[in-house]
Amino acid sequence: MSMLIETGTTREMTIALERMNHFLSFVLQHSVLINSEDTVSIQNYKKAGLKICELPEEPLDQVVGMILMQKLNAIMEDRLIITDITIGSTLSEGVRYNLVSEVAENILNGDYWWNKSCLSISNEGCEDNQDNIVKLFDDNEWAEIGLTWKERSSQSS
Repeated sequence: MSMLIETGTTREMTIALERMNHFLSFVLQHSVLINSEDTVSIQNYKKAGLKICELPEEPLDQVVGMILMQKLNAIMEDRLIITDITIGSTLSEGVRYNLVSEVAENILNGDYWWNKSCLSISNEGCEDNQDNIVKLFDDNEWAEIGLTWKERSSQSS
């Protein structure tokens, strides 16, 4: 993937990369990628205790790549911006897809989990007014794991 650095501080750049790594390693890893319209399978997987990542279409490489680009850009909140990504899988038998952010933004626009900075991989877990212009409280999900943009203030004695 290729990225643009849009922040002037090393701290914010580091947090953006750590957010990306956390999302990929702890949220998306070991999840079942499935078309959100396949509600019967989704319910069965959930009953089995599996983590479900709901996609707008079948989980083809191109769809997964665009979703990843959108979600990672959303969680990095304009500190780093992924401009393009190349993706392939074992199932694609060596075919790789080069995807650019403009195409992903046009195809996947809207009020969906992949366009929000929450840690969810379905619309169900990303409903809490993430798009307010003014945030009255800290990014609680990110603060809990130490990846908020605000520096912790040192307590004076």
